[in-house]
Order: sequence, then C-alpha cells, then structure tokens
Amino acid sequence: MNQTNLTRGISLRVILFLVSVALLVYFLPRTDKNHFVYEVNRPWKYALLTAPFDIPVHLDSVSAAKVKDSIDANFEPVFKRDLAMEKTMISDYTTRLNSARDLSITPGQKNQIIKAIRQIYENGIVSGDTYARIVAGDMPAVRFVHDNVAISIPTDRYLSAFKAYEHLDSLFKDKEIRSALSTTRLSELLQPNISLDTVTTKRLLDESYMKAMAPIDVKQQGERIVDEGELVTPMIATILDTYEEMSEERNAGHLTQHHYPMAGQTLYLIILLGSLYGYLYFFRPKFFYDDRTTIFLMSFVVVFSLFAFAMEAGFRLGLYIVPFTMVPIMIVVFLDSRTAYFCHLVVVLLCALVAASPLEFVFMQFVAGIVAIDSLKDLSRRSQLLRTAGLIFVAYSLCYVSVEVMQTGTLADAEPKVFGSLAVNAILISFSYVLMFLLERVFGFTSRVTLVELADTNNPLLRELSEKCPGTFNHSMAVSNLASAAAVRIGANVQLVRTGALYHDIGKIKNPAFFTENQHGVNPHDVLDPMQSARIVTDHVRDGLAMAEKAKLPVAIRNFIAEHHGAGKARYFYNTYANAHPGEPVDDRPFTYPGPDPQSRETSLLMMADAIEAASRSMTDHSPEAISALVNKIIDGQIAEGLHNQSPISFRDVNLIKDSFIQRLRTMYHSRISYPELKQQPQQPQQPDNDIKTT
Repeated sequence: MNQTNLTRGISLRVILFLVSVALLVYFLPRTDKNHFVYEVNRPWKYALLTAPFDIPVHLDSVSAAKVKDSIDANFEPVFKRDLAMEKTMISDYTTRLNSARDLSITPGQKNQIIKAIRQIYENGIVSGDTYARIVAGDMPAVRFVHDNVAISIPTDRYLSAFKAYEHLDSLFKDKEIRSALSTTRLSELLQPNISLDTVTTKRLLDESYMKAMAPIDVKQQGERIVDEGELVTPMIATILDTYEEMSEERNAGHLTQHHYPMAGQTLYLIILLGSLYGYLYFFRPKFFYDDRTTIFLMSFVVVFSLFAFAMEAGFRLGLYIVPFTMVPIMIVVFLDSRTAYFCHLVVVLLCALVAASPLEFVFMQFVAGIVAIDSLKDLSRRSQLLRTAGLIFVAYSLCYVSVEVMQTGTLADAEPKVFGSLAVNAILISFSYVLMFLLERVFGFTSRVTLVELADTNNPLLRELSEKCPGTFNHSMAVSNLASAAAVRIGANVQLVRTGALYHDIGKIKNPAFFTENQHGVNPHDVLDPMQSARIVTDHVRDGLAMAEKAKLPVAIRNFIAEHHGAGKARYFYNTYANAHPGEPVDDRPFTYPGPDPQSRETSLLMMADAIEAASRSMTDHSPEAISALVNKIIDGQIAEGLHNQSPISFRDVNLIKDSFIQRLRTMYHSRISYPELKQQPQQPQQPDNDIKTT
C-alpha cells in the first residue's frame, strides 16, 4: 500500500470511528437525574435505597386511573346560558311573523306562538351532541356558576333545536298555526341557548383531579424505599418516579449533572468500538485494511444499535422483538465466525445501556448468538435459516425461563407477551435471506448460498458452456474438483474455488473450435499466423468478463476469469513465433493475457489447477514420478515467472497444493489390471427334466 492510499485509509477509518461514536452518543438515552432501570413486579437489583429527603407518596398508576375514571363518571360539566341570543332570536322571529303575508292566523294565535317559543328557551335548547348524551343517560345534570356559586340543574327538560321544533309542531293542533310555523321557517332560527363552558369545566375537573391525587403519605428522609431483591410493586414504582423527578428539580442548577452521563457514555462507546478496531487490526488485518469490509462492519453495528434504541423507546418489549442474531448471521455468512461473534458481543453491550435488565439481556443474547453461529457454520440452503430461527427461539425461551425461575422462584409471573415477542423475533430472523441479498448488492459481497446457486450446472451460462464447448465444460469440472480438494488442504474458501473454476473459461463459448479440448481432428490454428492465434486465445479472458458482466456474476467470480492466466503468455504461440523469427526481437504483448496476476489464494490455486489439469491430458507416462515432476515443473515455473507475486499465498500453501494435486492425479490416472481372456466356454450343468417321472 503506497503512502497516499495508506493516508486515505487511515483518514477513512478515523472518520468512520468518530461518526459512529457521535451517532450512538446522540441517540443514546441520557438523563440529568438519578435514574434506575427496573421493571414493575420484578426484583430490585440495586442495593438498599433510602429517601435522601422527604418524598410525598402518591397513588400508584392503577389506583390513580381508577380514581380518575370515577371522577369522570360523576363529574357534572359546567354550562352557560346565552340570554342575549334568546332575546335576539325571539325579536327576529316576532318581526318575521308580523311581516309575513297570507297567514290566516289571528294576533292572539301569534302571541301563543311567541309564548311557546319563550317557554322552550326557558327550558333550554342544547346542541345535538349534548342532547344525545342526555338521552343516553350520560349527563343527568349540569352545573351553572353564578357569583362563584355552582348550581346543579337536571337536564330532563333540555331539547335539541330539531326536537324543539318537533315539540312546537305537535303542541299546536290548528292547521293554520302549524302552517304559519312552516311558512315563517322557524326551524332556521332555533339555536341552542345552553352551551358548555369549556374553560370553567376544565378548571373544576383539574381541581377535582388535584384533590384526588394529593399525597396519601410521606417517605421521610432516611426512610427505606426498597431493598435489593424486593419486588418493585406499583406503589414503589410511583415513589421511585417521584424521587427521580424531585432529584432532577434539585439538580437543575448544576450544569455538570448533564455532562457527566454524556462523558461516561462517550467513553463507554469509545472503548467498545475501539476494541472492535483492535480486534480487526491485530487478528483480521485483511478485513481492517479493506475499506468495503470496514464500512460494512461499522455501519452494520451502528445501524442495528440505533434500530434497537428506537424499538426500546417505542415498545415496552421492544428489545425482545429486535432480531439481534441477524448481526452474527450476516457476518458469519460473508466473513467468518470469530468476527461474527465479536461484532455480536459489541452490539449486545451497546444495547445493554437501554435494557431494563442488562444482565438478563446480555445472557439471553450471548446464548442466542452462539446458537446462531454454530447452526450456520456452512449456510448453503435457505431452509437452514428456518432451522436456525427455530433454534434461536428455543434458546431465547429457555434463557428467559431460567432467569425468571432464578429471580422469582416460579413461572407464575412470566409474561406470555415475552414469548410472543420472541416468536416475532424468530420470524424476522427467518427473513435474513432478504437482508443477505440486499447486502450483497450494496457491498458487493458473495455469500455461500449464492455460490452454491451459481455452481448449479443448470445455470444458463454453464448449460451453454456444456452445449457449445463440451470439452471445455469437462475441463472446468475437472479443474473444479482438483482445485477444491487443494482448497480444503490450505483452508481456502472451498465453495468459492469450486464455483470460480466452473466459470473461469466461459469466454471460450465465443470461439469453441479454437481450443484443443473442443476440436475433432481439425485445428483452425493451422491456417493462422501465431500472432492471430494468440489474440483469439487470449481474448477468451476478455470475452468471459463481458459475458460475466452481462450475466451479473459477482465480482468474486469475475476475478477467477480475469486472473486464471494472470499476465502470463500464450506460450505455445509465442515459442512458435520466436522460432520462426530467429534473431529478431519479439514483442510479447500480442501473446500476453490481459491479467491481472492472481490477487488471492483462491485465484492462485485456480491458476495452478488449470495449467496442471490441461498439461496432464497430454501425458503418456502416468507414473507417480512423472506426475510429481509435472506438478513441480508447472507450479515452480509460474512462481519463477512471478505470476503469484501479488497473491498472499505462502510457501506452506504451495507445498500442500502440490501434494494435493499429485495425490489427486495419481488417483485419476491409476493403472488398471488387465482382465484375462476367456479361452474356453465352460460347460453349463444339465438341468433336470421336471416332466420325467422317476420311480
């Protein structure tokens, strides 16, 4: 890594670290008061708590709710009467009645109408909603306040505007009077004169609440509130809430009370995330120096922690629903189990800050994480995720039961909602396949599941290879078997090598007849110049990359296509051209593969297996000595040519690969015994004639 890249890499990691700490500190819950984390009807896990000052004792939440319900049920709302509106309405209607023409009623009948209207207003007209409550029996009486004196009035005489008009219409029997009511459109003028006094009603209701919620006792300074192991009853929880509120008020003037918790949280997060950086730097430097992997790990840890904070803030059992085991599942699929466990531990310790029972939370997540990692050691099928989700649910449930029995000695207080939340958790875990697909697209990772699916020979590209280039397909299968066996020996990614080997020669589909394994007696290179032949042969790498990109194969598979020849030469055509032009300088660029040279142990392994499998087909002597000589010659030649200089492969790996190749080729080309020829047909024994009777 050059100096510029090193500086950029360090800057990226420092910025990523600082941004992660800042986000987590910002969203972590903070408090300026003496804050305790506890659950009602669960044991108090702290030491003895005594009152540092006099604390008023209020009703607990359940009792307070019952008192409020009782007040609401018996409370009489305050109404007011609009006398000005009454006078205006009666005056307007009198004018309308007297000015109306074609009314066949006498002045005395007019007076009867006005008198009846006055009587209805005297009784009271209310809104439609209020009248509905009166009819339903919810408002048998209301209050009126006059000179600070409240008077209760029954509501049985109140009518709505609609009912008032119906009453007037039914009151008069004369058709002339009823016709006059309709003609003068009395229904348009009738309006409520009795309305709710919202301000006074709210004030009196709040006063009733305050009287009912007045302290019922006092915890004097030094008096015991709760002791370690004691169940936190609703009453104790209410006292604790009052204690915390009073502590906050008393400490409001001290600025340090706000900054100390934040400083502690910041230091806590720096230690946790710093330990993750330290683990990657010392034990997984390959991950640490890979920008993509570092960004993936840090962003995954931070985003998942923030999601857990939000769930805990939004739901009482939010942390039971959060699928924490998705963290180790995703990391073990894309990276390795040790990194998965370490990251899971970091996330759990981060989220323990918001857990009601941190010890119980850490215990449950610790066990569930181990179950997730162990059950997905080799994820190759989607059904394994369903099995893992079921195992995690069982692990969570057993942990919860064990903690419940240990703390309370019984399961009577266990919450069924907890098991329901854990079931939702398991269902979310079973959808990890969707998250795996998204992460593959965002970060360019390749999971084992994807590799297994790509290795299916019914895949369109592999099927086309087998149909158009049967010789190349058989060669790819043989290389895959040879390379995967060696990958097991050196601890490389076996499934990646197996799949990459199947696709490494797909570029030959463009010109199958120009490759020896697909020829049937006719060699088109015989009529071509060596330089032209070299161009066609080396182009199968470029063609393969183009086909892989079109088929959207993962980058990890494309690397096998690009690197399986590295920047080596098409040696046969290069030597042919050089021999035909003795003494002339030869430009080796037309004979060189586009490369690059192998960048990983897996692609180095494929380069060796590809060359050895092809060379072994031309061997006439398959003795152990000849096979060993071939393997050593080809691999040592590649190393001498510098084709593996950019790969992290070690000398130990090379020796193990050689040994694996030799053993596998000796098995493939072992000698068979000759079957002896049959010189004389043996005589068949005579069968008894069952039809002949003997005496």
